[in-house]
Formats: sequence, structure tokens, C-alpha cells
Amino acid sequence: MKLGQLAEFLGATLRGDPEKEITGLATLQEAGPAQLSFLANPQYRKYLGDCQAAALLLKAADAESFAGNALVVPDPYLAYARISHLFDPKPKAPVGIHPTAVVADDAVVDPAASIGAFAVIESAARIAAGVTVGAHCFIGARCEIGEGGWLAPRVTLYHDVRIGKRVVIQSGAVLGGEGFGFANEKGVWQKIAQIGGVLVGDDVEIGVNTAIDRGALADTVLGNGVKLDNQIQIAHNVQIGDHTAMAACVGISGSTKIGKHCMLAGGVGLVGHIEICDKVFITGMTMVTHSITEPGSYSSGTAMQPAAEWRKSAARIRQLDDIARRLRQLEKRVGEVTPDDNASSDG
Repeated sequence: MKLGQLAEFLGATLRGDPEKEITGLATLQEAGPAQLSFLANPQYRKYLGDCQAAALLLKAADAESFAGNALVVPDPYLAYARISHLFDPKPKAPVGIHPTAVVADDAVVDPAASIGAFAVIESAARIAAGVTVGAHCFIGARCEIGEGGWLAPRVTLYHDVRIGKRVVIQSGAVLGGEGFGFANEKGVWQKIAQIGGVLVGDDVEIGVNTAIDRGALADTVLGNGVKLDNQIQIAHNVQIGDHTAMAACVGISGSTKIGKHCMLAGGVGLVGHIEICDKVFITGMTMVTHSITEPGSYSSGTAMQPAAEWRKSAARIRQLDDIARRLRQLEKRVGEVTPDDNASSDG
């Protein structure tokens, strides 16, 4: 595409040659004379002087000191996100049902959908227009996939999973697996049937090998715009609010409710039956053991430090209970000292 076309697409201010041809995207350090790059993080400003890119996405302040072609935008990273789809080399699946796919007679597949090789679509499933179901996917009975959805190869939907519009699900993800529910009878675990389903809103993305369990009674629910990274575990009956995002390896125990516009960094763990309010940010590896009722940033655990220092800190942590006990005893003794005692000692 030409730079002028990209400026029109973004609604950007063009500084430079509108006829300059752009063939791809690259980082500031690696971009060549036909590629577009961007500056979003100030710590990369040092690479501007040596950048060989055909043009850059820049804020107005950075564009003032840049001599090359530039598309001036309020948010270069957001602009890059929008343009990235124009240069995405991902193959487009052909419309229709592959001859090796197995589709139940009473399943409803829109003619504008794409069903890949060896996919299985069970009874009463409904696949809307523009949906791509990749090779070796399994779509269970009575599942529904809304318009424009994209399932990578080897996605598994158990029965009664309902998915909204434009949902992206990456390979190995499993939706609707049976939740971890057992009742103990004299030391022996008795399985509880998981008779709920999974309900996924519009514009959701679910990463590689992520598992979302079905509800025990009511559905497990993901709101609109939820973004899940790879290898996340969502237990039965969890509810996740609109536009909440989670990084890799988050684990959420059953019946936990998470609000809207939250962010959970990598490796966060949540116990079950708690509630997280809207607009909460939880830093990496935090263990959340109780409900959060106020928006803000939350952390637990200790940050990395040299091993010798960490061992000293760990030793002090083990001594905290004894230190607290001794402190209470000392406070009690100090409290027992009266003014008369002080006067007597002075005399």
C-alpha cells in the first residue's frame, strides 16, 4: 500500500511522500526502506536516528524531530494494531465444508462458513456466516458459534457451548470440559455431574491450550471483549466481566466472579467463591485469597533478589511470629509501668 492510503485509512496526518510504497511492518531496529514501523515506548526513542524504515507512526512531539516520512497519530501503538491486519499473511480459509469433515444431519452450517478437514460437528450445532472452523476441530452437540468466529485447528467445544460474534479461539483450547466437582463420602470421592454450559460474549479471544470448564448448574460466563492468553484455567461457574484481559498461566477457581476492565498478569491465582470488582489490576504471580472491593493495583509475594538476600529474608519471615509475640509481651510490660512507679524509681 502507499503511504497516502495508510494515512487515509488511519485518519493520520501525513508528513512526507504519499506515493511511498509500504510492503510490510517491522521494528525500529529492523525496518527496511519499504517497511513501516512505530514508536510507542519512549525507551526506544534512541533508535530513531539510525532507523531505516520507509515511514514511522509517531506522536506529534516525536515527529517534530524526525526527518523521514511519518504518519502522525495520537496513539502509535493503536495505529499499528489497526494497520497490522492489512499486512497479516494468515491464509483465508475457503468457504464450504471440506469433504473429510463429519457434519450431523441436523446441524445447521451457514453456506458462508468454512469447515476444515476432519472437523466434526455434532447434532443440533449451529454455525453462523463467516465462521471458520479449522482442521480437526470438534464442535459438540447443540453448540452455537456466532458470525465471523475463527477457530484454529484442534479446538474442542463440548456440548452446549454458546459463542458470540467474532470470537477467536486458538489451537488446543477446550471449552465446556467437566468442572472439578466431587462430593466426599467416607473418604471416597463421588463425581458431581456438570450440567451447566459455557457462554462466551462477542469479540472474545481465547489463547492456545486454555481450558474453560462448563458450569455445575449455571453457565460459566465470559463477557464481551474478554481477552485470554495461553494456558489459562477457568473453573466451573466463573464469571468474567466485559473487556477483562488475562496473561498466560492465570488460574481461577470455581464460582469466582471478576468484574469489567480488569487485568490479571501472568501466573495470577484466585481462590474460589470470591468477587473482584471492576478496574482491578493484579500483578504477576499474585495469589488472591479474598474478595477485592476497591479498584486499583494489587500484589502479593516477594520480588526477585539475590539468593543470599532472599534466604535471609525467608529466615526473618519464619521468625515473625516469635517477634510479634515478644513485641506484645514488651508492650504489655511497658503498659504496666505507672507514673507512681516512675516517681518511686526517681526517688
